[in-house]
Amino acid sequence: MTHLLAFGLGYSARVLSDRLDRDGWRISGTSTTASGAARIAARGWSGLCFNGAVPSQDVRTTLSQATHVLLSIPPGASADPALIHHAADIENAPKLRWIGYLSTVAVYGDQKGGWVDESTPPNPMSERGRRRLDAENAWLALGAASGKPVMVFRLPGIYGPGRSAIEDLAEGTARRLIKKDQVFNRIHVDDIAGALQAAIARPHPSRIYNVTDDEPAAPQDVVAFAAAVTGLPCPPDLPFETAELSPMARSFYAENKRVRNTRIKDELGFRLAYPTYREGLAAIAQGRD
Repeated sequence: MTHLLAFGLGYSARVLSDRLDRDGWRISGTSTTASGAARIAARGWSGLCFNGAVPSQDVRTTLSQATHVLLSIPPGASADPALIHHAADIENAPKLRWIGYLSTVAVYGDQKGGWVDESTPPNPMSERGRRRLDAENAWLALGAASGKPVMVFRLPGIYGPGRSAIEDLAEGTARRLIKKDQVFNRIHVDDIAGALQAAIARPHPSRIYNVTDDEPAAPQDVVAFAAAVTGLPCPPDLPFETAELSPMARSFYAENKRVRNTRIKDELGFRLAYPTYREGLAAIAQGRD
């Protein structure tokens, strides 16, 4: 039986797991708390507690049976916790035939609005981007040393049902921040799952893929479209310079780039269900009706 172990069974990993579950896969996933592991178990899956501070015997046992591993937890200051505590278990896992690492397009840093693809040299500006790049390199090195096929997937901002500009509008938290020429790529959570399924079906060891939509867009345009498809009030323009932002939010706006996704189409044969935010938000709005 094919068996996925997801380190960090959060939003994206859960959507992939739902798809694989329907195809007859066995699913195991980690949470940092016992209550989180219990919620995973309530879905009919195997919930494992792994807090990243110490190794988990349950994880070690599961790795002896897993055929696929998805890494979806943020790296710490020193390294990825799964790498720190379970690298040897992964290297020696007898049935393991695919490892996927979810990274971020933040590894490219600021490109002043220019286009990047997987051949663009990484140049992370943020601590978050630097940690992710270090983790990418560490997992690729593990794959090269062990012969296990490792694939890296660089993601932009993730949205989908329950996590989009539509919910922000409904909750009254949406803002139309205006920063001249600023654009972002996005990706619908269903397209992340679809791209990962395509990669599992067509493994390319040591390859890196940008999993993004087709259209980098200004964030204020996304909010305006969400308002248009729902009939909810559109918030007024808010100049970026005067906006109160968390350090994390401000770091996102410090980087401006357009990310190409040609490789997932050419090498994996993947086609986006939601090529732009318009298709994605329209589907979310329809699901709320």
